[in-house]
Amino acid sequence: MSFTLRPGDRVVVTGAAGFIGSAVTRALLRRGVEVVALIEPGAPSSNLESLDVERRDVDITNPSALNGVFEGARFCFHLAAKFEFWPKDPAGFFAVNVEGSRNVVGAATEAGVERTVYTSTVATLGLWGTKSGRPSNEDDVADLSHLRGNYKKTKYVAEHEVLRLAAAGAPLVLVLPTMPHGPFDQRPTPSGRVVLDYLNGKMPGYVDTAMNIAHVDDLAEGHLLALENGSQGRSYICGGENVTMAAMLAMLSRVSGLPSAQRRFPSIFPMIAGRASQFIEGGLLKREPTVPLEAAQMATTHMTFDDSRARSELGYRSRPANVALYDSAKWFVDHGYVNAERVAMLRWNEPTDSPN
Repeated sequence: MSFTLRPGDRVVVTGAAGFIGSAVTRALLRRGVEVVALIEPGAPSSNLESLDVERRDVDITNPSALNGVFEGARFCFHLAAKFEFWPKDPAGFFAVNVEGSRNVVGAATEAGVERTVYTSTVATLGLWGTKSGRPSNEDDVADLSHLRGNYKKTKYVAEHEVLRLAAAGAPLVLVLPTMPHGPFDQRPTPSGRVVLDYLNGKMPGYVDTAMNIAHVDDLAEGHLLALENGSQGRSYICGGENVTMAAMLAMLSRVSGLPSAQRRFPSIFPMIAGRASQFIEGGLLKREPTVPLEAAQMATTHMTFDDSRARSELGYRSRPANVALYDSAKWFVDHGYVNAERVAMLRWNEPTDSPN
């Protein structure tokens, strides 16, 4: 069976107003397809402004809300997920990430959708190899004790539920994105927050960590490639470039002209800040911690990944990390996220935009 996207195809995208979801939506529109954009009721949707999509406000945790959504649809991209470090409703993670995924995949399959692309996360993978300098891949099984926080735990369960459905015959392929950067990071995401803090001069130093940086538009193209070229029930990491935090800050300095943070802090510093913030702000004051403990734990973990499976099997390509960081920084500045004093200091240096 061919899964090639054709102009006029009807495609459902859940989480269509999100950071990666809106990038997938834009990529689909460039292919000339008709997008049915599913939005969580009451959620921000400015990323869909000026886009020619059929918008539907749908609560995916309610199976009946999906009635008729997939009528006439050929494909589905399921990106909707609950991701935050300080949840007011912890039970909502399971409802959205696990039950919501089961509802979407079930409704799509029942309606005869030819293939669903499910967006998981590299957070469900093990990081054993990173301790010896080897990036993790799709075959690295997670140590459950390392899955800290409601997001990682429920995405791990959701991924296995989706794989169970695939084994039972649901037409599925899975994409595991790494750390996205680029335009339209409205919230911003935790990865975008690092760029924004740097731009606003709120990063006096850094810790020894590493991550895989990918341009959000490359991740979107990876989703489309997974749809068209992926194997049934197979998982694909879509990423970019593995860099240390020191290298990332140096890249930001080169593209923005702002000074780079020079001071390296011991890894224990963010953990102390996270625990103190969690106890005082989260526990005593009942408000979102300035330094969520889960974010502090991520900041001290080397998270590098090998996406060679997607490159060899899907034809996936990605741009250098400095291009993703430049586009992220430029978008934040252009949309008023950066204070005027720092904007006045900017001296842009646009990097070469060549995929590898």
